[in-house]
Amino acid sequence: MIRHTVTFRLHHASGSPEERAFITAARALADIPGVTNFEQLRQLSQKNEYSFGFSMEFADDAAYQAYNAHPVHAGFVADRWVPEVEDFLELDYELL
Repeated sequence: MIRHTVTFRLHHASGSPEERAFITAARALADIPGVTNFEQLRQLSQKNEYSFGFSMEFADDAAYQAYNAHPVHAGFVADRWVPEVEDFLELDYELL
């Protein structure tokens, strides 16, 4: 099992229509084959400057690689992520 996570901060103002539109658009990632346990999270800690997190799981590396190559994911990254995300940290885990 692979857990793919990313924490990020948007260029948009908190609570803005643009912020809501980004979060709404990202829900399409949950429909990509192989994605399980998709979650959208709001960051609460004041120990970092990120605002949101996405978390999802994949059964194995093949499912994760298929997600990365999927046109919905590639389109989201090109059309939404690159222009709208100010900063991010990606962490991918496997169970010990």
